[in-house]
Amino acid sequence: MTAHPSVLIFLLSSISLIVLPHVRHVPMPILGFFYLLVAWRFAGIWRPQWLPQKWLVTILSLAGIALLIYLHQGLFGRDAGTRLFLIALGLKLMEIRFERDLYLICFLAFVVAASQFLYEQSLLMGGYILLVTCVLFGTLVCINSRNPKPVLALKTASTIIAQAIPMAVVVFILFPRVEAPRWMLLDDQKQHRTGLTDTMEPGSISDLSLSDELVFRAKFEGPIPPPSKRYWRGPVLAQTDGKRWTATTTFFEQHMDKLTFKGQSYHYTLLMEPQEKEWVFGLEMSQQFAKPLSMDGHYLLTTSENPDKRVEYKMASYLSYNTGFITQTEYKRATQLPTNNPPSEQLKQLVTQLEGFTSPPQQFVERILNHFRSEDFHYTLTPPLMEDKPIDTFLFQSRRGFCSHYAAAFVYLMRIAGIPARVVTGYQGGEYNPVGGFLEIRQTDAHAWAEVWIDKKGWVRVDPTAAVAPERIEKNINLEGLALGETINFNSADGNALSAGRWLKQMRQLWGNVDYSWQRWVINYNNANQTKFLSSLGIKDIRTMLYWMLGAIAVITVILSFVLMHKKPKTKDRALRIYYRFCQKLAKHGLIRDIAEGEQDFAERAKATLPDHAGDIDQITRIFIALRYGRTPANPDGIKHLAQQVEAFKAQSK
Repeated sequence: MTAHPSVLIFLLSSISLIVLPHVRHVPMPILGFFYLLVAWRFAGIWRPQWLPQKWLVTILSLAGIALLIYLHQGLFGRDAGTRLFLIALGLKLMEIRFERDLYLICFLAFVVAASQFLYEQSLLMGGYILLVTCVLFGTLVCINSRNPKPVLALKTASTIIAQAIPMAVVVFILFPRVEAPRWMLLDDQKQHRTGLTDTMEPGSISDLSLSDELVFRAKFEGPIPPPSKRYWRGPVLAQTDGKRWTATTTFFEQHMDKLTFKGQSYHYTLLMEPQEKEWVFGLEMSQQFAKPLSMDGHYLLTTSENPDKRVEYKMASYLSYNTGFITQTEYKRATQLPTNNPPSEQLKQLVTQLEGFTSPPQQFVERILNHFRSEDFHYTLTPPLMEDKPIDTFLFQSRRGFCSHYAAAFVYLMRIAGIPARVVTGYQGGEYNPVGGFLEIRQTDAHAWAEVWIDKKGWVRVDPTAAVAPERIEKNINLEGLALGETINFNSADGNALSAGRWLKQMRQLWGNVDYSWQRWVINYNNANQTKFLSSLGIKDIRTMLYWMLGAIAVITVILSFVLMHKKPKTKDRALRIYYRFCQKLAKHGLIRDIAEGEQDFAERAKATLPDHAGDIDQITRIFIALRYGRTPANPDGIKHLAQQVEAFKAQSK
């Protein structure tokens, strides 16, 4: 069997579109191998002699296996499975012999289309996969049509998919959600995401600030904290060798009774994007949270669940708090200085000059901040390279740095004076989306600040960056207006901005709200959220859930059946329209064709009622069947002949 050229073109085009999004996830050698096979099969439509023989297909198969082995990533997992299916799909195109081969290719293509959701689950990707799936389904319609017409096939496929959507929505909402246990998750070791780490070196956080990647969203139930108070706590770095700052491991949870809170509390929902670490960046200081969250000894929230998926948390935080007394372990860690690289005499002289050894801690804090304000310090994303003694170089030579430079230098000076201090990393600020009423925190908001322990106040947040660039705390970094090597620009709140820029920002906020709703109500519709939603409808057990699902499916089936059975036939097929006129003439004699009755059976029944016209009925039926179901396309002469026979048919019953 040789497939119709239009069917092959339709099939190859749909497969090419399906594989296209994998360009961001699959290595180029495998994609190049796949599209080479697709191009080869395209050429074979018009030059069948160019198609490979069996021995060459075998060599291509061995080449594909060799490519998979060369780019080996294990036998299991998302990446290994996706690459295997891509190679198999491309090779199968080389051996289309029978109609079953076309079906097998379509089924493989559906699997490849579904595998894209293992990498990305955005609304845009969902719409794209729905589109290419419709095209692939149209290919199946063409395969089953004796007279394939791509436009009509796409229309038929779109109609069938549209009819299936209500059923899919019901099953999505009501079918019990089954969560795979963590031991069944197939991890891909080479999957990496940008984000904060538990170490900090000069320039590490500034690299993150060049990324616009979304980290999490926060939706508040009441008022939103002002920008200067939006500190989202991350890892605490207390160990240093004079250059690198690292987090110290804490094996205990924080005792909440040690914390005291005052002032207004902020209740909010945090929607975390997938990440590598188990950290959850709560607004400082978190006071209410539930399992699977816990707070470690540095007041960092962590989750015991898989962080490599989008998760929603409800919590409450206070902006005014007192952490209480300091333990001996905390004090030792917060005053540590490197023994193999001790502070220079110049640093000690600066501490003496600022009265760090004699004045109270809070007064010394103000003197350091005033030093940053009064001297020629600059806030920049790309400071000069500081490999040897970066703190000395920053304070006495370059005086140009990012938040990590200011936080590290500040903490180092405090420790020289014997005052407990440490670096805190996380995110600061966030862009408000007025359409959805939530904050978007991105990698551009990555920040580092300091904590100083003060008697009767506990750990107190100090942000040295605010002394040099207070606008950093009030505004977000403007990536579009950023010039490397120059002082950082910030987003303006001026309402007289260009109308085009304002319009683009509004469109981005609108899309951000749509994406937030998609991620929260569709992608994050897990077992817990399903139980909560269905409980609000009075559905509290699996039996009731199944009853509702079966009932909804039955109602949709009845409605669709009624619409389809009572739908007035509309067709662009001229032969079918002419045959309908013939049926209308027979209807005048009480001969009504059933919807499931074939043309030949209807003709036999009509001949029994109108025996004098049996020959005409047979001839009209025979011509129509040949035009409608014949292997050759209907020709104008045949259509004209059928029309003449139906026009001349004037039946009279006895």
